[in-house]
This record gives sequence, structure tokens and C-alpha cells, in this order.
Amino acid sequence: MNERDSAPGGLALVEALVNTLDVETGADTLATADGCAALAIAEPDVPAARALREALRAVCLAHAGHRPPGPGPVAELDRLLADVPLRVTVDEEGAASLRPTEEPPGLTARVAVAVAGASADGTWARLKVCEAADCRWAYYDRSPAGRRRWCSMSVCGARAKMRTYRAKRG
Repeated sequence: MNERDSAPGGLALVEALVNTLDVETGADTLATADGCAALAIAEPDVPAARALREALRAVCLAHAGHRPPGPGPVAELDRLLADVPLRVTVDEEGAASLRPTEEPPGLTARVAVAVAGASADGTWARLKVCEAADCRWAYYDRSPAGRRRWCSMSVCGARAKMRTYRAKRG
């Protein structure tokens, strides 16, 4: 549904994970071998990946200004990331970065590194979920003011504006 480029850096992984579920049709690419391969996860890891996906969706929806009632959905991401084994590494130039301690790193560890990096560089809050309840597609908000509401103005935005227009006329 997204008509723009994918999110920058590690946020592309987060965006791809959230977008493994098409809310409108119910199609879940995590139910396929290709979908799992794209995220480098094994079939036994799918339930955990789905829980992570929905926690990320809730946080990205909050980034778009739609906070769920109570702390539950957003606090779930904090709970899922709490025990991820990470460490700070420093390179020859003295630059520090966060790295998973396990090899190969699991999906949750890779997401944790992406979220931490995006938080540090100020891009995390620009990863949002479409306001349309029948869409909920993740997108990276590149608008100057950072106030975009829909994944696609030509589809979800146009539908919302048409509903508003019809409600005013009727």
C-alpha cells in the first residue's frame, strides 16, 4: 500500500515485519516459508515474531498519534525487548554501536538494535502505522512536519477525506 520508499537503515526491518500482515485481507506472510526466509526466522519462531509484530504495530500507531487505551499494547514491546542480549561495541575510530551478543542474532535482537539506533538518530518516531482501521500498514513519514496520517494519500487518505466529505453533506 505504501507509495514511498521503505524506512531508512534498520527501521526497514521493523517496517517489513509490521507489514507481514495485510489487515484488510488477513494475509500473513509469516505463514509462508518465503515470508519467514525474508526475515531470517524459522517456523518455530513465528508465534514470537507475530507477538513482536503486533507490539511494534501498537507503538507505530502511537507514533501516528493514536494511543491505545491503557499501557498494555505499547508496554508489550518494552516487555519483549527487556531480555534481549545486547552489548555496546566500540570500533577503531571510537564510534560506539549496539550489537546482539548471540550469533546469528534473532529477530527480536535485530529489532532491538534497529529501535535503539533509530531512537538515537531521531528517526524512530517517524515510523508510523496508517490511521485507516482497515489498513494499518507501516510507513516511514518523510513529510517535513512529520504529521502524515496515512500510508498512501491516494488510497487511504482519499477514502478518509471522502468519508468526511460525505458525512458533512449527509
